[in-house]
Amino acid sequence: MMEDMSTMPIQACCPPLLASPLAADEAEQLAAGFKVLSDPARLQLLSLIAAQSDGACTCDLTEPVALAQPTVSHHLKVLLAAGLVTRERQAQYSYYRVNPDRVAVLREALETS
Repeated sequence: MMEDMSTMPIQACCPPLLASPLAADEAEQLAAGFKVLSDPARLQLLSLIAAQSDGACTCDLTEPVALAQPTVSHHLKVLLAAGLVTRERQAQYSYYRVNPDRVAVLREALETS
C-alpha cells in the first residue's frame, strides 16, 4: 500500500518560518529529525510519553496506538536513536521519557527570532 503524499496548499499568511538560510549540513540534520516525527504512530507515541510525568512503559503504549508490541518497540527504537526520548530499564520493563533538549532543537528551528 502506498502512502498518500497529497498535501494542503500553504496559505500566505505568516512571516518566514526561519530567520536565516540553513547550511546544507544543518538542513540534513533537521530533516532527519523531522523525518523521525513524520510518522503518525511516532508522533502519537511521543505525545503519549510526554503525557506521563513518571515515564511511559512500553506495555502501556500498544493499546492507545492500536499497534502490535513489536511495531511499537520499533517506533520507540527510532525515537530513542534520534534522541527524542530516553529509556530507563527496570527489570523486564522499559520506561520512556521525552528528552526536552532534543525536542527543543526541532521546535526552535521553526522559530523566526
